Amino acid sequence: MDKRTIQTKDKTWINDIILRHLLQKDLPDLEWEGEYIHLRNVYRNAFEKAKEGKNILWVADLPGTGIIGQLFLQFNSARSDLADGYHRAYLYAFRIRPPYRNAGLGYKMLHTVELDLMNRSFWEISLNVARTNEAAIRFYQKYGFVIDGPESGEWSFRDHNNQLRQVSEPAWRMLKKIDN
Repeated sequence: MDKRTIQTKDKTWINDIILRHLLQKDLPDLEWEGEYIHLRNVYRNAFEKAKEGKNILWVADLPGTGIIGQLFLQFNSARSDLADGYHRAYLYAFRIRPPYRNAGLGYKMLHTVELDLMNRSFWEISLNVARTNEAAIRFYQKYGFVIDGPESGEWSFRDHNNQLRQVSEPAWRMLKKIDN
C-alpha cells in the first residue's frame, strides 16, 4: 500500500505540512498513482505558465509522505469574471488526498493562498465547482465563498496520449472577497 493512501486517525500531521510552490520534479506526483494521468499535459501547461508568472501552483507537502494536496491559481483569463490579472484570481485544481481530508488542510491552504493574493493586491477569488459536488460547495461556503451564478462547465484538454478530451460538468461559479 502506498504510504500516501494510509488512513490515519492521528491528525497531528497537519502541523508538519509544508505549503510551497510546485517544483518541476513534483509534476508526476500530481497524477496520484495514475488516477489523474489524463491531466498530465494540463499540469505541465500550468507549470509553464507559472514560470511566466501567470499562475501560482501550490502544493501541500507532508515530509516523509510527499504531496498530499494541490491548489492552483490563475491570474489572467480570457474571461475577466474568472480572473482579471489585477484584482480577481481564479482558483482551480484544488484537491486533497482522501485520507487527509477533514483535518483542516483545505482551510490552511486557502488561508495561505488568500494571504499571498492580498500581498499581490488581489481582493477577490473566483472558482467553479461541480453542481453535484455538495461537500465542496458546503466547504467553500463555510470559508466565505458565495454562489455567483451558473457555469456550463464545458472545456477541453489534451490528455497524456495527446487525445482531445471534452468535459461537460455543469458548475457553480463562486466568489469570495478577501480583506486587505
